[in-house]
Amino acid sequence: MSIDKPPAGTRGARTPPTSNPLAQLFGRAMQWLHRRQGDRFLNMDVLYLTTVGAKTRQRRTTAVARLRDGDAWLIVASNNGAAVHPGWYHNIAAHPDQVWVEAEGTTSRVEPVQLQGSERDDAWRRIVTRYPRFADYASKTDRHIPVLRLTPVPAQ
Repeated sequence: MSIDKPPAGTRGARTPPTSNPLAQLFGRAMQWLHRRQGDRFLNMDVLYLTTVGAKTRQRRTTAVARLRDGDAWLIVASNNGAAVHPGWYHNIAAHPDQVWVEAEGTTSRVEPVQLQGSERDDAWRRIVTRYPRFADYASKTDRHIPVLRLTPVPAQ
């Protein structure tokens, strides 16, 4: 299991820093708000993605939009159309065997698979049909935006 990261782009939306204490506090407050709103944000269903830091090796949790895909979920590493990939995507690429999600009231370890070719194109069409804002993000950057499928790993 590996993630083949495409290169960063040369243009894209600006993203606020996420590593300072104020940003981390804001992130926790937003997760609290999402949970109070039924795991929704801006009319999108969200899941809580926990990864292990690529450099720090500390667990990090972030809310990301999700689309149900059978027994799995699709997520998009859009970073709001920034030229760079989101931090959670770097974490998944560094530690793909250490990824968990909390969704629909259940927490489970998942296996991330980066979609390629027609499979990615099909998933992308489904995503932008349900959440048109992702098409806007793609128009802001020249970066190839990864789409991942997160499949729960059965408990052993």
